[in-house]
Amino acid sequence: MEEKKFTSVSLPIPLFEKVKKRIEGTGFTSVSDYVTFVLREVISSEEEEAEEKEAFSKEDEEKVKERLRALGYLD
Repeated sequence: MEEKKFTSVSLPIPLFEKVKKRIEGTGFTSVSDYVTFVLREVISSEEEEAEEKEAFSKEDEEKVKERLRALGYLD
């Protein structure tokens, strides 16, 4: 089994306190757990957006436009 390695990140105390209050009564056992969850969600979302943006190459886009012109949808 792979050993998990960690590092530390400093947060301003007011932000730490807000997060600590926010996770009360949730399944998060620590501020670190919550921050890790949020960062994973943000990164995952950004990666999905980047993949969506790369869905069509310029060549693919031109092929679609040519097809739409042939069908009379574009001038």
